[in-house]
Amino acid sequence: MELEVTQEKLTFALSCVSRVASSRTGLPILGNILLRADKTQLIVASTNLEMAATHHVGAKVIKPGSITIPAKLISEFVQNLPKETIHLKVKNNQVYISSGKYTSTINGTVDDEFPELPSVNKKEAVSYTLTTQDFKSAVSQTIIAASSDSTRPVLTGVFWHSYDSSLYCAATDGYRLAEKKITKTSSDLKAITPTATLQEVLRTIKDDTTEIQMLFDETQVTFLFDSVEVTSRLIDGNFPDYRQLIPAKTETYFAIHESEFARITKIAGLFARESGGGITITVDSDKSTVSVHSVATEVGENTSEAEVELGGNSGSVSLNSKYLTEALSVMDSEVVKFEFSGKLAPCILTDHTKSPNYKHIIMPLKS
Repeated sequence: MELEVTQEKLTFALSCVSRVASSRTGLPILGNILLRADKTQLIVASTNLEMAATHHVGAKVIKPGSITIPAKLISEFVQNLPKETIHLKVKNNQVYISSGKYTSTINGTVDDEFPELPSVNKKEAVSYTLTTQDFKSAVSQTIIAASSDSTRPVLTGVFWHSYDSSLYCAATDGYRLAEKKITKTSSDLKAITPTATLQEVLRTIKDDTTEIQMLFDETQVTFLFDSVEVTSRLIDGNFPDYRQLIPAKTETYFAIHESEFARITKIAGLFARESGGGITITVDSDKSTVSVHSVATEVGENTSEAEVELGGNSGSVSLNSKYLTEALSVMDSEVVKFEFSGKLAPCILTDHTKSPNYKHIIMPLKS
């Protein structure tokens, strides 16, 4: 194998796929990156058996071929080369790399033992194409509610599904729930994607990426964008019927600027560290105000108040400040709506619009 490629293109491809390569398994080959050159391009790929990342890099291919090479070494070496053309040649399982006055030889391994890269049948898969902004918004708004408890695998991913002719994604850890309505659809879909895969896709998307295609089959999902392909196994199992947890009606609501709500919640959270992050939100319908209160036994206490647009009755509820702060950080609207019914019913945070496409549910703390 012999080729020429620019340092910038190769650096980006190697940095992305090296994150997927794994040296923690019993298979040393998984700590390598696959380099495969055909007539017009260089394919750079890695896999950890759960997820695979493939980049197609434009290159001047002099001689086709393939090799695998240690991920960490090659990615860090190329990253530190000058931004010039890199000449790469493979002979006797050794990779000779030169760029300007820099030359290096790295021992490689034949690709016979490298796992076959997974693929989704594009003709049979359920396919969606989203704008990059819609995809980023949907993932960032739901992934924060996913669980990290490996004993309940179905809760550690994001649930993509069709419902009432629309595509949704949702996640929950049992204490909070996030649901995003994305677009209209006529397809039938139920698939749980690992959060690690979605985080990898978010990290790889460039600022100038305009759209992303998602392909789902019964066991895998593939994300296609630019010259990148990320394929992952789906999480096996049935996602809980979460919609029954969303209250149909609430007794109290208020509308407030997201920045103001976030500020008073963060301030209250500073005093709530000793009490597991617990804060109390109190609505006064006579004064048209909401106050957020927290107590730290050894430090002191805090109460912050804001004028709001109110509806319904006065009331109070106690929440985990971390959950509320994280939910507010991903809201798209300048003005948000917060609803609750007493001290025990789930609380609802949405955009303050007639038909919000994002809901974040937080279970109250039992005080």
